[in-house]
Amino acid sequence: MSRRAGVVTALICFAVWSPVATQQQSTLAPNENLVANGLPPIPASLVDEVRKYSEARTAVLVDWHPVKREVLISTRFGDAPQLHAVAMPGGARRQLTFFPDRVNGGWYQPTRGEYLIFSKDLGGNEFYQFFRLNLASGDVTMLTDGKSRNDGLVWNRAGDRIAYTSTRRNGTDSDVYVMDPNDPKTDRLLMRVDGGGWEPLEWSADGSQMIVLEYISINESYLWLVNAATGEKALLTPKGGEKVSYSDARFSGDGKGLYVTSDQGSEFQQLGYRDLSAPQIKPLSAHVPWDVEDFELSHDGSTIAFVTNEGGVSKLHLLDTRSGKEKPAPSLPIGLIGGLLWHHNNRDLGLTMTSARAPADTFSIDVSTGQISRWTESETGGLNTSTLAEPELVRWSSTEGAQISGFLYRPPQRFTGKRPVIINIHGGPEAQSRPGFIGRNNYFLNELGVAMIYPNVRGSSGFGKTFLKADDGMNRHRSYQDIGALLDWIKARPDLDADRVMVTGGSYGGHMTLVAATQYNDRIRASVAVAAISHLVSNLEHTESYRRDLRRAEYGDERDPKTRQYMNELAPMALVQNITKPMFMIHGENDPRVPVSEARQMVEAARANKAPVWLLLGKNEGHGFARKSNLDFQFYATIQFVRQYLLAGGQEPAGSGR
Repeated sequence: MSRRAGVVTALICFAVWSPVATQQQSTLAPNENLVANGLPPIPASLVDEVRKYSEARTAVLVDWHPVKREVLISTRFGDAPQLHAVAMPGGARRQLTFFPDRVNGGWYQPTRGEYLIFSKDLGGNEFYQFFRLNLASGDVTMLTDGKSRNDGLVWNRAGDRIAYTSTRRNGTDSDVYVMDPNDPKTDRLLMRVDGGGWEPLEWSADGSQMIVLEYISINESYLWLVNAATGEKALLTPKGGEKVSYSDARFSGDGKGLYVTSDQGSEFQQLGYRDLSAPQIKPLSAHVPWDVEDFELSHDGSTIAFVTNEGGVSKLHLLDTRSGKEKPAPSLPIGLIGGLLWHHNNRDLGLTMTSARAPADTFSIDVSTGQISRWTESETGGLNTSTLAEPELVRWSSTEGAQISGFLYRPPQRFTGKRPVIINIHGGPEAQSRPGFIGRNNYFLNELGVAMIYPNVRGSSGFGKTFLKADDGMNRHRSYQDIGALLDWIKARPDLDADRVMVTGGSYGGHMTLVAATQYNDRIRASVAVAAISHLVSNLEHTESYRRDLRRAEYGDERDPKTRQYMNELAPMALVQNITKPMFMIHGENDPRVPVSEARQMVEAARANKAPVWLLLGKNEGHGFARKSNLDFQFYATIQFVRQYLLAGGQEPAGSGR
């Protein structure tokens, strides 16, 4: 989905499983949508043993009703997240969508709210379609073609047109289209583009223009002013010279300028103002030496709410646009904030908050009084969240003097002696590990006594653009070396067991997991790789065409002989002969980002090397499992893998919960 639609990434009630009788005990069989290969029997007793760790819910803010003081949220009561309406703080959640696949976004018609548009794919294939839901009748109408990838929806203020991107023309380029959702036949191509990174950001107040973002990479993007009738576009940000990243933009209240976030002249994304008649950007957040990661302008143009990422922790700011000065913002719990949305009353600011001890929930702030309203209180399955581990920020030195950091979660004090370790590497690679709710992973801490480390290797966001670019192209090995340096750091710690280390991660984190399995095989006990890239070349050649050039900007162009040789030399597939330790590969068969062939080729090669390999495939899943029934089985199998290969032979203390 679009960058604007992203809010807080968090773990999001029933377990679907089949007990199979054996002579000694019942075991769990994977459901009909899972293919398990090489897995041993999974004890059915795990279901009850870990239940309280697998039942946590989240409630993420999606939209405000334009007339009523009501919110639209995303939460899960069945197998996949759906849209729900909440009429008041603490009110009941009224489910609006009912599909086997998760619903990814929702937008009320912005003047009356009589219907909404939502986005959904099939089986995690990320070929999103837009649908209109009539709230009175419940009728659902597909608005898009059912084949292409459609994304980046924004309403005009009159509420009679949407702009969005679609790959329908050639399957690769994200052209901009305009439509009256009440009449899908009005759908028309507004702007033909080259590339898969285009996204409309906002319409002007009179609907005559819109701001469109051209995204090249996380380090380079451009803003265009587009005529909403003709598609004629004018570049607002210069090309050539130093590359600048523009993350977001909004028209000012008077329409004479733009509020933007960019790293122009700075290591960090700053909030600034750009007059449409002049190229200079006036900084508005230079006093905060951190990234501005989200901002929203109130509907009357008087106040900007923005969130800074300060060492991984979110901080809310309120800016008076008339004076250009900050005004007092309420003090919020330490954690992560996302999904800022203003109600049309210009007083209520909606947001989603989460922390290490709280799953994501929806809140609002009355900015005139500072009063905080809690709209949802997500269930945690009986888990006492007040006792969950708070992460500790840790640092270590890597090659070339690079200072790397991460978050260490410690098991309870009843576990004594050196603790086994799970290193959990984020994806992206431009993401960032932050001190949020780790959901199911609390089981490994609380019941198995395993410490967990979430590193931010070179290439992670949140630490400035120099750090962000440090792994680009033929510097990829630097981020690999940061894991080796972390293993050195673990070995020097008296409280951590360097002889019992497992590495895991998803997407690019899965790639890093395979790197650790091939380059540091003798220093780890096992690995669990989810949606993992096993070779950058084959992944670039087979990932969906709309994202291929976007990934080349990060990894390098595999068509260049020198770059290709570099990729070939360091690829996990090229070093698979080094793997002797157990490996668990998990992948969705409909994954458009990392094709399932990446997992299959790695499994085949590792097994040829006689390494123990488990494989779990989701036939109705894409880039990571989304359905709770599949996630539950993945969780049970991972616990069995950890017990068998990370903890086996280790000495567990009395009272360990095992």
